[in-house]
Amino acid sequence: MNAYARAAQNYSSMKVQSGAVDASPHRLIQMLFEGALERIAQAKGAMQHNQIARKGELIQKAINIVDGLQGSLKDKKEDGELADELNELYDYIIRALTEANYKNSVERLDECGRLLGELKSAWDGVASEVR
Repeated sequence: MNAYARAAQNYSSMKVQSGAVDASPHRLIQMLFEGALERIAQAKGAMQHNQIARKGELIQKAINIVDGLQGSLKDKKEDGELADELNELYDYIIRALTEANYKNSVERLDECGRLLGELKSAWDGVASEVR
């Protein structure tokens, strides 16, 4: 990685960290969705350029983010059926990302991106209600 790319990566990391400090809980979840979608897109690019190690790192980061989203479903008893369904969906996405990594499947990455994109859109729609 050249110095410019490293500086850009450091800047991006600082921007995310500073954004997270001031973010509401709702915005933090939005940021997690954005981060997972970005890692999936980057992993797809790495896969298409035969950058195997990079692809694996990015997919693992996406898995970690989805795991964090799954962990945010704290009190499943209180949230009921919706939390159970989200838990199952997050579990499915994690397994699909693992399979995408193992099989070099762009299609599985696209599927995970579509599912997370739909969840993010629904979450974004809740933003006006949260305010």
